[in-house]
Amino acid sequence: MKVKIGMRKPSLKKRVSARTSIKRQVVHRAGVKMPRGYGAVMNSKKAVYNKVYNRTTFDIFNLIKKIFK
Repeated sequence: MKVKIGMRKPSLKKRVSARTSIKRQVVHRAGVKMPRGYGAVMNSKKAVYNKVYNRTTFDIFNLIKKIFK
């Protein structure tokens, strides 16, 4: 499995859709949340990939926040 290294390419469309999705609203309103750390139990391969991806890439917006803080 190949993991990206460096800056993530921002996508405004994905940002908006992630915050306005119907699935997210239903899960949030129902209060059905999985405890932190259970991702490895449900799908261990994806959990390992995500952990490595999040440590090897960075978001341009977070970088801007840190600069102007």
